Amino acid sequence: QVQLVESGGGLVQAGGSLRLSCAASGGTFYAMGWFRQAPGKEREFVAAINWNGGTTAYTQSVKGRFTISGDSTKNTLYLHMDSLEPVDTAVYFCAADSTLKAYYSAQVYVDPGQYDVWGQGTQVTVSS
Repeated sequence: QVQLVESGGGLVQAGGSLRLSCAASGGTFYAMGWFRQAPGKEREFVAAINWNGGTTAYTQSVKGRFTISGDSTKNTLYLHMDSLEPVDTAVYFCAADSTLKAYYSAQVYVDPGQYDVWGQGTQVTVSS
């Protein structure tokens, strides 16, 4: 069974840091990403990686503050978040492409429709 389980969310003051983790099982994933959804807003892209080449991508608002990383051999994905701001408050979701197209393309995916496996989400709350 293909499954993604996020952890590491919580409450942090503005300027603080958190590291989110995503444990993947049941498959080999070459394209993985993080998305977030704030109350009343649509789910938005945060960061993505393709293990075939290590290419990464970030949404502009988190560049220089967030880092996506992980261990492809362990199917573990991380999102290290520094200098957190109240606007970063959201439920953060891990996503993965369970097909081989990500391997052959070696591209990062920023569109949520390109992922077919999602975690349940972890809440990140940043207080001012």
